[in-house]
Amino acid sequence: MPATALASDDSPEDERHSTASPESINQVHVEVQDGVPMYQITRLGEPVVEPSPLGFLLEDAPDLDGPFAITEVETSTFDETWEQVWGEKQFIRNHYNEMRIHLTEQEDPERDLVVTFRVYDDGVGFRYEFPEQEGLEEFRIADELTEFRLTGDHASWYIDAYQWNRFEYYFENTPLSEADTVHTPLTMRTEDDLYISMHEAALVDFSTMTLERTGENTLKSNLMPWSEGDRVRVTDTRVSPWRTFQLADTPGDLITSYLILNLNEPNKLEDTSWIKPAKYNGIWWEMHLDKSTWNRGERLGATTENAKRYIDFAAEHGLDHVLVEGWNEGWDEAWYESGVVFSFTESIPEFDLEEVAQYALDNDVRLMGHHETSASVLHYEDQMHDAFALYEDLGVRAVKTGYVGHGTEIVRYDEDGNEHNEWHHGQFMVNHHLDVIELAAEHQIALNVHEGVKSTGLRRTYPNMMTSEVAKGREYDAWGDAGGNPPDHTATLPFTRNLAGPFDFTPGMVDLHFDEYRPDNRIKSTLAKELALYITIFSPLHMVADLPENYEEQPEAFQFIKDVPTDWYDTKVLNASIGNYITMVRKERGGDDWYLGSITDENGRVLSAPLHFLDADTRYVAEIYRDGTDAHWDHTPYDMVTEERLVDHTTELTLRLAASGGQVIRFRPATDEDIERLE
Repeated sequence: MPATALASDDSPEDERHSTASPESINQVHVEVQDGVPMYQITRLGEPVVEPSPLGFLLEDAPDLDGPFAITEVETSTFDETWEQVWGEKQFIRNHYNEMRIHLTEQEDPERDLVVTFRVYDDGVGFRYEFPEQEGLEEFRIADELTEFRLTGDHASWYIDAYQWNRFEYYFENTPLSEADTVHTPLTMRTEDDLYISMHEAALVDFSTMTLERTGENTLKSNLMPWSEGDRVRVTDTRVSPWRTFQLADTPGDLITSYLILNLNEPNKLEDTSWIKPAKYNGIWWEMHLDKSTWNRGERLGATTENAKRYIDFAAEHGLDHVLVEGWNEGWDEAWYESGVVFSFTESIPEFDLEEVAQYALDNDVRLMGHHETSASVLHYEDQMHDAFALYEDLGVRAVKTGYVGHGTEIVRYDEDGNEHNEWHHGQFMVNHHLDVIELAAEHQIALNVHEGVKSTGLRRTYPNMMTSEVAKGREYDAWGDAGGNPPDHTATLPFTRNLAGPFDFTPGMVDLHFDEYRPDNRIKSTLAKELALYITIFSPLHMVADLPENYEEQPEAFQFIKDVPTDWYDTKVLNASIGNYITMVRKERGGDDWYLGSITDENGRVLSAPLHFLDADTRYVAEIYRDGTDAHWDHTPYDMVTEERLVDHTTELTLRLAASGGQVIRFRPATDEDIERLE
């Protein structure tokens, strides 16, 4: 139903105002103390965030830090169910109670500031609004004063902020008191087993928020700065992103919370028929293995002949796109140091762009474009209109972008022509990425962004923003210093990085040792675990990442990879422990099949999987791919058993997972022949 106004009143400064979620699970309380607006969050009457201040320091105007009085309070409720164009759940309920707090300065210049709280049963979001008024037409934020005074030294999972390699680090797991300044999502567990994820939603025309620990249990908003030191430049956009708290009794409930999406604006694209969840392969992994190279020479990967080989493989096995990296001019130069060498419209002589794109279309496949910028953003912006237009003409429907570069290698020029180095996650780059999203949509192209800005739910507003990296991905298995990602990395991602949005992790490896190319590295998983990553790490564009010839040697594993969808009707978590294990089930969109994926860290597990999610009136065939009796990631990773059995909604399966192992199951409705064969 539509939003319904509940109340509006004028309020004295010392009055406390509260609103609760629809089922009165979470509550927000706001009051002014000594001129400072303070908010508090409670859950079932117990504090989650103690009274914490709000406000801003400004560069070129008096600070917005009080003394304030509450001059008006508006409350309303909202309840609707909306449909995702694609996603981990097709229909999402957006049900909240809202409280808009109008604050007015009690001293000159008597400006207004509005703080809006939306309170859901699964969490809270709040944001600032800056009404346009005299003395606040355009301004610069020097600091955001928002604090988050937590109730204890919670167990925390995070990545440190302000590092040279952006988000590409393994997650720390420490008490909160050992954190410094961290990226979001920040995941926490209290002593009472309440699970908290702090993040932000609808990051538009603002700077990315990091969280700085300023006291033992106190965090403060720390906005990524411009090179001149100011944090945000407020002109047309008069609202901040939402500061979010997802609150859950189990870690799995964090995963099935859609608060971040709900706090974003509805879809702005009138025609979304061209946006298709898909699987893709491509000329990528062979270069990370050093079997071939991005630059030209005897081992060049991006040749017309090699691209056609990948296209033939994709066509034979029903894959939708073929990614080709290294196709364009510039890779022979010192591109890692300066992306100004790249052309985004001119292919190298060994690669005929038009011929390859047409060959793909002739085989019912599409070329996936690639734009590596090496963080030379202005150089890219000079060409990207022509580049996207070219791709549209060639029938390309998805582009992988890249921004490889150190944390502050983004260059811009001010009005006086002075050069500035900007952070990857400051307001300058936030605006750049939105420009790319909108431009891509004009040309009916979906995006897969690497080294970009963290996801904050904009995929709801712009569903062509399909997936991204912004984390430590699969390539570190090929050449990372640790000899490959540790076993607990993929068991941590669903509760941390994936809470922000889809992750192009590039799963599906079936050759777990590659001594011929990278003898010091390997994939620290069993074969069955690799299959399970298609379920436990969500992405609507999932890569079939291994070399084509390797899949031919693992036909049973490859069959599951071909079968598994990338778009879902529903998602549930059966059991979960952050960094240790997870079992998820997803139902395919537009069909009757369910898929189960379960993985563990370096420790073997025996987990229970009750199948109560299955339709009560249907019997199913469970197509099982599981770790064999002797499976172990270190010495016998390929030991995998495939089998079938009949199940129904009363069945409870026992999942035996090897060390860094996994299991996947496809549940499909049984035919009469199946029942006769398997009973």
